[in-house]
Amino acid sequence: MLEDIARITEEAGRIAAARVATDYQRWEKVPGQPVCEVDLEVNAFLQEHLTALDPEAGWLSEETADASDRTERRRLWVVDPIDGTRDYLRGRPGWSVSVALVEDRTPVIGVLFAPMRGELWSAAKGEGAWRNGERLRVSGRSSLAGARMPADQLPADGADLVLVPKPNSIALRIAMVAAGEADLLATTRWGFEWDIAAAVLIAAEAGATVTGAFGQPFAFNTPSAEAFGVLVAPPAIHAAAAERFRQRALALV
Repeated sequence: MLEDIARITEEAGRIAAARVATDYQRWEKVPGQPVCEVDLEVNAFLQEHLTALDPEAGWLSEETADASDRTERRRLWVVDPIDGTRDYLRGRPGWSVSVALVEDRTPVIGVLFAPMRGELWSAAKGEGAWRNGERLRVSGRSSLAGARMPADQLPADGADLVLVPKPNSIALRIAMVAAGEADLLATTRWGFEWDIAAAVLIAAEAGATVTGAFGQPFAFNTPSAEAFGVLVAPPAIHAAAAERFRQRALALV
């Protein structure tokens, strides 16, 4: 099934890539949350083809009205048709198509396709994580000081961290840790399951420790489809990172 999901995700990414810098409608769902007609086109393609692949699985997507019965399903498609819409709208490469299959509240297959970067990321639970056919492993960093973090700017309590360029897609930022191109991804805000489901499996299968902002394990297919924070790091620095950002998270929860 992983190969089929990867094929469908790649096809969806090509649909989106073909529309970059063309004339399409765009608007804001709410202030500060852009969306465009390409999001909806890709979403429709994914829903048709993934549902055909597993008709019994429920559906959760950023661009679809939430189905009331999805929490009763054992399996669930969790989809973000364009993660990183701001980069997409600006013609930048830092966006991806994100697809996960969740079973019993845990991602078991995750695929990201970033066509403008030429990157196909994939993982199956217990079978490792891959990018363009190469096995992924997190970095061997053992000290939080000097850890590379993809962000626009370092937090006030992160002066000893190293800033690295950040794609708009949070899924790709998580994947950077999986590939050893960054050492730490930390957010302390509420987010949605479709933003992270595929990427957290990819990072975990690459050897990262992956939790919420307080070190709590993730559970997917929740009624709210939300999670508080994401903390992804090599195992040797995860606890120190959780402690570092704990007070900030407490102030925001």
